[in-house]
Amino acid sequence: MPFARWIFAAALCLAPLHALAGTVTVFAAASLKSALTAVGAVWSGQTGHSISYSFAGTSALANQIAQGAPADIFISASGDWMDKLAESGDIRASTRRDILGNSLVLIAHGAGAAPVNINANLDLAGLLAGGKLAMALVDSVPAGQYGKAALTSLGLWDSIEAQVAQAENVTGALNFVSMGEAPLGIVYATDAKGARDVSVLGTFPAASHPPITYPAALTSASSSDVAADFLAFLSSDQAASLWQEAGFVVLK
Repeated sequence: MPFARWIFAAALCLAPLHALAGTVTVFAAASLKSALTAVGAVWSGQTGHSISYSFAGTSALANQIAQGAPADIFISASGDWMDKLAESGDIRASTRRDILGNSLVLIAHGAGAAPVNINANLDLAGLLAGGKLAMALVDSVPAGQYGKAALTSLGLWDSIEAQVAQAENVTGALNFVSMGEAPLGIVYATDAKGARDVSVLGTFPAASHPPITYPAALTSASSSDVAADFLAFLSSDQAASLWQEAGFVVLK
């Protein structure tokens, strides 16, 4: 067979394989960036499908989806924001599932900071020593909302409210502390794990704030043929090992 005809025949054989490759666009909470990218890489490697990510604060992503942003999957750091999209009809409620859990920690700039007991007797204002407490937006971003709830529950909020430096998302709050712009911050345990120039001072009692869960769902506008497959993969045993390595609690 002439070489040109052989190339043409080979292309015809390969065409169906390329046609099967799909894409999925995922809008996900900023705290998921590293772990979700690793999970997605495994799925893409096995299936040949590609993933496009948008990571930001949950509230910003939810508002974008409500305004028609082309997402196939939404992974929120808060059940409340997923509830709002369910009420507006922007997600397929039947596909919704809680996939992960997390915890909330107090961090300090620098390595080797002495741990503290986080309770109602904590002198948080004294620890700040006039500096700022970095948090995600306390009225709209889940990490900030959880943090404010915890501090309020422990009776500490009023004493430090004026010193809170708010970031657009939890990654921003972490960066404030790691760069030394704030001596202390409140972030998820998974964000603090392995972070540079940051020490974990302690973990907030689970009872001091609502449970931290990450629900995921297909959006109503999704037209991807492979989005449902990736959503299912997020709860697979393969994904579970990566989530746990990153410090998340896997919910079944």
